[in-house]
Amino acid sequence: MDRDILHTKLCAMLGVELPIICFTHCRDVAVAAIHAGGFAVLGEAMHPTEKIEDDIRFVRAAVGDKPFGIDLVLPSSAPRSASAEEVYSEIPDEHKHFADEIKRKYDVPEPERAVALDQWGGLNKRIGHAQLDLLLDERVPVIATGLGTPGHLFDAAHERGLYVFSLVGAQRQAVRQLERGADAIVAQGYDAAGHTGASGTFSIVPEVVAIAGDRPVIAAGGVTTGRHLAASLCLGAAGIWAGTVWLASEESDIDPLVKERIIAANADETRRTACISGKTMRVLRCPWTEEWERTEAPEVLRSPYQMMLTKSYLQGANDARRPDLMTEAVGQGVGFVKEMLPVREILADMADEARSVLLGFAP
Repeated sequence: MDRDILHTKLCAMLGVELPIICFTHCRDVAVAAIHAGGFAVLGEAMHPTEKIEDDIRFVRAAVGDKPFGIDLVLPSSAPRSASAEEVYSEIPDEHKHFADEIKRKYDVPEPERAVALDQWGGLNKRIGHAQLDLLLDERVPVIATGLGTPGHLFDAAHERGLYVFSLVGAQRQAVRQLERGADAIVAQGYDAAGHTGASGTFSIVPEVVAIAGDRPVIAAGGVTTGRHLAASLCLGAAGIWAGTVWLASEESDIDPLVKERIIAANADETRRTACISGKTMRVLRCPWTEEWERTEAPEVLRSPYQMMLTKSYLQGANDARRPDLMTEAVGQGVGFVKEMLPVREILADMADEARSVLLGFAP
């Protein structure tokens, strides 16, 4: 049987059929992607260790011995041990008043339940390290990290036979993570959802490939279709990291109103901003992002302080059931998400289109 043109060294490393990494916060999406021949990384940064442990067991029960990954966000600027209340108390009154004025201006209600950030790994280093320790103890096959990686993680993971994938937004960051022992680099372009650097995907991917040696480089940022997958492989990547494309899937557990916004959106409706978390990330535009772009807005706070300020707006908007107030982290490829489909079909269509494009180059 002929070798699949999509079988790369990333497939060999992970023991999967397709070089497609599904990044998701929904464990049902992760399970569906794994069963469909891809790899899944579950975002767990906002969850307490008890929830993470439960999700690990859920995934393992559903996929057996097939590998999976978990992603944490560990900003280096996080205090060592401060509580949510202590962090909030350090936010300047000017910023609190500005946030309150946005909520008044757009009639955003107060959240119906308490905003819980006490177990967010980005709140303080103690919580983040506890999350990492759990992943090590549970021997999660792939640990992915962004915004900061504790130095002990690499040796601790490798001693247990685990891989560490590092997300970077600039070549200099890739150099550092390769020196520290990262097993693969996720080169994330400006087009991406979530926390992004200033380089476009078509720039950062070949830059990182040029220095990565035999370690796989995974392309991220606006990657939504089979043509994006084919282009990523042509740039030298061994696979892709995709997130936005799964948000409106049938299995996704995000709010149906947000799914409708995603299906209707295009790249022009996204904003790259630090006003959500204190680190630049790309999201659907909403009143919160627009108000922080005003010249009279105070300077955005660093993480985790800005996230503490934002969370009340986000939860109040969701509780109000008003899509005009809501937002979601999405990449510039959002315009290719046109309907609600099962994860298996999305993944299969992406792979088939990529094969068609690549085979079309043959004489």
